[in-house]
This record gives sequence, structure tokens and C-alpha cells, in this order.
Amino acid sequence: MPRSIWTGAISFGLVTVPVKLYSAVNRKSVRFNQLNAKTGSRIAQKRVDASTGEEVAYEDLVKGYEISSDRYVVIDPAELDSVQPAKTKTIDIEDFVDLDEIDPIFYDHPYYLAPGPGGAKPYRLLLEAMRETNRVAIAKVVIRQKESLVAIRPLAEHDVLEMATMLFADEVVSPDRLDDIPAAEDVKTNQRELDIAKQLVESLAGAFEPTKYKDTYREAVLAMIEKKAAGEEIVIAPEDEEVAPVPDLMSALKASLDAVRERTGDDDGVAGGSDDAAAAKPKRKRAPAKSKAKSTAKG
Repeated sequence: MPRSIWTGAISFGLVTVPVKLYSAVNRKSVRFNQLNAKTGSRIAQKRVDASTGEEVAYEDLVKGYEISSDRYVVIDPAELDSVQPAKTKTIDIEDFVDLDEIDPIFYDHPYYLAPGPGGAKPYRLLLEAMRETNRVAIAKVVIRQKESLVAIRPLAEHDVLEMATMLFADEVVSPDRLDDIPAAEDVKTNQRELDIAKQLVESLAGAFEPTKYKDTYREAVLAMIEKKAAGEEIVIAPEDEEVAPVPDLMSALKASLDAVRERTGDDDGVAGGSDDAAAAKPKRKRAPAKSKAKSTAKG
């Protein structure tokens, strides 16, 4: 059973809900160590003074903030502690907002909140109230000496509250700063292209099934490691240097739609038909949505 990493209470109005915090993710990645190719021994990382090349003892390390090239402001631990947020044990709700108003780009790391001792009833009451109003609680909490902005919401298919740390507004890069995004008036599309693109989208529509998607790269790396550990030779295939010609947009749309229809056995409608035929093609029905709740994946 997972262990809670924080205990405290949700506070809204005069109501407090004792809760325990659990991490909601178990990130899986393949980690490598740096080794000496000649000896096979692991490389040790050392703290070295860039000006003298000598190793620096841990007790001689201080924190410094670079204000210009090679100019630092040294901060004493006591000075840093003086501006730390107060260590509280409450998640202070500031607002309840509509779930659909939060862009997923603001979500950072997900956690679960479970009721603490004596908190079962107010926990359930808060969960049901937010579920029926489609609201998300925006709050602040101090965890591990860092104040975080968080969003609390009921999960769609489970009677549990999920808390996601959020990015502050000034941490999100505005897309207006991207020079590569053309203005809408500079790129013209015709109705026939749009109709076929919509058919392609609808032909691939379906319910979100998280277990359907796999980290195939991680699986391939682990399989390769197992083979090499067993003494098998790893054959590296040469890269294909030929670059396939880029089809025109309409041909690519038609070919994509035909490929999906062939795979799904949906042969009604002709991708290359008239504009009216394409527009009149009935849309594939979507699977009924189970909840309006959005995933807090970042990405």
C-alpha cells in the first residue's frame, strides 16, 4: 500500500476536511549510469572549483545566484529561511472555478487526496458538491517548504479527490511569442479539404482508453538490455537515407482516409467524391462521454 507523503486539511469557509496526500504517478524510465569504457567502473561526480580545479568540501559550499556573467549574490541559509512561506498544514481553497475554464497546460504533477481521521463525511460532501456543480477548487498549499498553486477535482470514475500542482501564469510561455505560427488570413483552406479532414478526424474518433497506449520505446530498450545481458548480439539496422516525396495535401488526406476505412471496414462514402457527397457523409457516432473531467497530463 502506498504511504502518504503529507497530512493536513482542506479548508474552505469554516469547514475543514482532514486529508492525506499520495503521489498519483509512478514514473517509469530507463536510467543509465556513466561508466569508464576501459575499466567498466562507474564514474564518480565530484565538486570541483572551476578556477583552481581542486575538489571542494561539502561544508564549504554556499548558495549563489548569478546576476551577470561570473557575478553572484551569495545567500546564507538563514536569509533564505527568512522568506520561506509559513509551514502550514492546510490546503486553503481560494476559488471554485468551472472545470472547462482550466487549460490543461497549467497542470503539473498529480496527487491523490484521501480522507484523514474523522474526515470521511466532509470529504464525501466536498467531492459530491464539486462533481454536481462541475467545479474545481483552486487552492494554495505549502509542501516541502515550497508554496504551490493546486487544483482539486473529483475523478471521473472513482470516488476520490485528485490534486494537481499547477504552473503560475508567468511560468507558461505564451504562444504569441512563437514566430512560426502563421496568421489565419495568411493560410487559406478550401471547403473540400476541410470536409475530408473532418471525415478523417471522425473516422479516428473514439473513447479515451489509457491502457491502449504503451511506451514502446522504453519496452524496446528494456528488451534490448535483456538480450545483451544474456549475451546476444545486437544487430543495428542501417538507417534509411531515402526521403519519401511529400504528397500534396489533398492526396495525403484522401490516402489517410482510405487507409482508415480499409482498416476499420468502413467503405461507405468516397474520399475523392464531390464536395456535396463528402459533406453529406454521416458522421461516425462518438462513444458517450462518461464525464466532463479532463486529464491532468502535461506534457
